[in-house]
Amino acid sequence: MIQIDGYDINYKITGNGPETVVILQGWGTTLEMYDSIAGILAPAYRVVQLDLPGFGKSTEPREPWDVSAYCRFFEKFMKALEIEKAHLVGHSYGCRMMIKLASQGTTFEIGKMVVIDGAGVVRKKSLKTRMKIRVFKIGKWILNSKPVYGLIPETIDAWKNQQGSADYRAASPMMRQCMVRAVNEDLTHLMPQIKNETLLVWGTLDTATPLADGELMEQLMPNAALVKIEGAGHYSYLEQPVLFESLMKSFFGL
Repeated sequence: MIQIDGYDINYKITGNGPETVVILQGWGTTLEMYDSIAGILAPAYRVVQLDLPGFGKSTEPREPWDVSAYCRFFEKFMKALEIEKAHLVGHSYGCRMMIKLASQGTTFEIGKMVVIDGAGVVRKKSLKTRMKIRVFKIGKWILNSKPVYGLIPETIDAWKNQQGSADYRAASPMMRQCMVRAVNEDLTHLMPQIKNETLLVWGTLDTATPLADGELMEQLMPNAALVKIEGAGHYSYLEQPVLFESLMKSFFGL
């Protein structure tokens, strides 16, 4: 554990190579879920894994954070560990942070980047989806009114707990606010500014961040290349570990 700005941050380091790789996690995961990636790189690199605030064993934010706030905190984490340059590997939400960091500049130097089933693209909602959201908001407003809620509070609470994604339902009230801020921010306008050599790894059956998002990132990022993992979903690195390992070793020259 390390304490930064009053937050207890869980982290670990494996390997003692001359260069550093930092793994940025997906939403709702723990750093242990990326041990297999660290295991691939540790023979040649110093690999840093951490639980971001509100993830795993780390203290959650005291107020709702957007992606930029997480990036600012991550820069403080890097400074505390005296890391001046690092390659970045990011899964899902971690990609959002990487896009912001690589496009807007950081207090440390970023080398290569690996994006795994990354988030950051917000697609325009269809009319059907917009109508569903509208109906949900109206229903929520009605059900939360004191006269209605007072009649059937247990039923209404059960209905509310069934709404949203699994990640949203599993999150604390504070982390739900952070998640909403993240998923509603489209980062595609920042992608053309990313000059780092970037490997995009995508499961073809990913439904959380569809393959089309990866194809768009490859199109917008000047030095990005997309590799598709057939039959894998949002955790392609776990679902096809042998193929993923070969991709990582090739990209990092191992």
